[in-house]
Amino acid sequence: MKLAKKIVFLGTGGTIAGTAATAGDNIGYTAAQVGIQDLLATVPSLDGLTVESEQVAQLDSKDMEFGVWAALLGRVAHWLADENVQGVVITHGTDTLEETAFFLQSVLRPAKPVVLTCAMRPATALVPDGLQNLMDAVSVVLDPRARGVVVVCAGVVHGAQDVQKVHPYRIDAFDSRDAGPVAYVEEGNVVLMRNWASAQDLPPHFAIDLILSGALWPRVEIVMSHAGASGAVVDALLLPPAEATPPLRGLVVASTGNGTVHQSLEAALLRAQAAGVRVARATRCMQGRILPTAASTLPSADGLSPVKARVAMMLALMAGGK
Repeated sequence: MKLAKKIVFLGTGGTIAGTAATAGDNIGYTAAQVGIQDLLATVPSLDGLTVESEQVAQLDSKDMEFGVWAALLGRVAHWLADENVQGVVITHGTDTLEETAFFLQSVLRPAKPVVLTCAMRPATALVPDGLQNLMDAVSVVLDPRARGVVVVCAGVVHGAQDVQKVHPYRIDAFDSRDAGPVAYVEEGNVVLMRNWASAQDLPPHFAIDLILSGALWPRVEIVMSHAGASGAVVDALLLPPAEATPPLRGLVVASTGNGTVHQSLEAALLRAQAAGVRVARATRCMQGRILPTAASTLPSADGLSPVKARVAMMLALMAGGK
């Protein structure tokens, strides 16, 4: 007899699992207090579905670590390989959600849906938003068209490549920049706006194995260009690191406008590039991408935000530049 498809929930903490001393407090809460099983007990749309759950981590996502990413990657890859799994839902804090989503999509590019969801209000709020986000995430997983890593928040489905947190407080805190949302979830129905992310039937196991083997994550830092910027931070980063700190391998500069960089900072970045440090320019602008010119001395980050450009650079360095 063919088994019913199941949904796997992986908990990592965040505001969706947060609690406050009073129900009216939406900002003075402590994140990552409620376990994934207790969260799922409140979701009515799970009735009649086959469900598995695991607590991969329990942390405020501002404190996300590479070790948690590796553990999460391993569990997602494990469950995606199960032919009886329809898809995976990950509960996550909002602060670094876009980085985790981009990391998972970059490594896995899954043919099944992997849905990260979250909350801007704790579970103890008078009107919590996490429950509806969980229900919407389930709707996306159950949609036979769904694939790839996406983020579901406030009824909007964002692609991992484009999603960005744009507000520190509103429940609709995410945006998809120029690309626009992949879909909307309306009363359990997924209304598609554009194509799902490209997928592959088999993940690149060399990348998964490398990360799960405990390989050292290359050290890549982000600097910002601004009025009065200098090269002092870059020059300091180039100094021999303290004991147990890995050497600098890459720099992403959050540039102004169309990839412009203050002349003093640019001179330091060129020194770093000449010393063998990989450098890439992302833009501080919320929309658009850098259009390089013939005079560009530093490569652009291919339309990625600064934090995602950093993830992409770390993965490329880890894979030997491939």
